[in-house]
Amino acid sequence: MQLLSNFITYIINPAILLVFSAGFFLFLWGLVVFLFKLGEGGDHREGKQHMLWGIIGMFIMVAVGGIMAILDNTFDLRAASIDVNRIQNVIPIANFGGSGR
Repeated sequence: MQLLSNFITYIINPAILLVFSAGFFLFLWGLVVFLFKLGEGGDHREGKQHMLWGIIGMFIMVAVGGIMAILDNTFDLRAASIDVNRIQNVIPIANFGGSGR
């Protein structure tokens, strides 16, 4: 069980984050291309395609994360559980904006 948990923590989750980030940046690049081509009056199909594939990539990665959570909860694998015991050690920042005036 520990091997599965380590595999998910150190391999699968970073891979999901990497592909999601790539989809997000592809979407942003498509938006930039679309806006520049729109201003030039040119063909903006390329920008639309980049935005579409970026959204599809992000959707797939969110779906993969959801499927993993469903499998984890269904079969009680406890592979993707978050250790909340250490949350008590976190000290909130009292005055985030500074010491006041």
